Amino acid sequence: MTDAAPFWASLELDRLDGDHFLAAPQDGVLERSFGGQVAAQALRAAGLTVDARRRVHSLHAYFLRPGRPGLPLRFEVSRTRDGRAFSTRDVTACQEGKPIFEMIASFHEPEPGEDWQAAAPPSVPPPDGLRPVRLPLLFGDDQPVEIRPVATPDPGPFPISHPFWARATTPVGADPARHACVLTYLSDLAVVRAARSPESQALGVSLDHAIWFHRPPRVDEWLLYSMDPVAHVGTRGLAQGSVRTLDGTLVASVAQEALLRAAGDSSRR
Repeated sequence: MTDAAPFWASLELDRLDGDHFLAAPQDGVLERSFGGQVAAQALRAAGLTVDARRRVHSLHAYFLRPGRPGLPLRFEVSRTRDGRAFSTRDVTACQEGKPIFEMIASFHEPEPGEDWQAAAPPSVPPPDGLRPVRLPLLFGDDQPVEIRPVATPDPGPFPISHPFWARATTPVGADPARHACVLTYLSDLAVVRAARSPESQALGVSLDHAIWFHRPPRVDEWLLYSMDPVAHVGTRGLAQGSVRTLDGTLVASVAQEALLRAAGDSSRR
């Protein structure tokens, strides 16, 4: 990726026959496709088969095989159910005839009801006083998404840890589905590291990922993404966390389990 355009282009899918969609190959230097990008594309494919009045409220996904950025990615959507208020979709992402990713996404037409959330955790420094970091491997040279970690950035190609602030710096538009897809993309950032026990130096890859959308996100405004380890047992670690606005409003809850192994043995499944 050399500029902002490929980031946005990755969310523009070509519709094939029926409910099948194709994502074009992505140029870049990553050896494997970024999991957040595949999840965002799968959510986009699912959303294109659902009435626009219904908004995504949850997704549950499994990373089956490493994706290859230089190859096209085919998304096959199954219309599992369309009820009076909810729609459910199954999405399989395939490369070279093999599934690399599976997702179930549920969409809900908004209904009147209560509006409550638990108290927000202790506040963190606001983004204005924090230094941004660059992630050229994911976002190219123009950085269409700004990331500001709360902690001092680590050295290396992915110098971020949780919590961090994020917002899109290029126009996203008014479509709520597009904002949800961008949040899904960002939701996979630095989560494997967050799933390790505090003392662990294990490396890892994402196994499964879940998001619950409580309120429609606005990714062109600052969002605080925070993930914490819950358990690291054997070679699997679980992280749970949240996405909140500047005023502490809960936008989404996130959970991910990661496969964690010693260096050199992190990708075998």
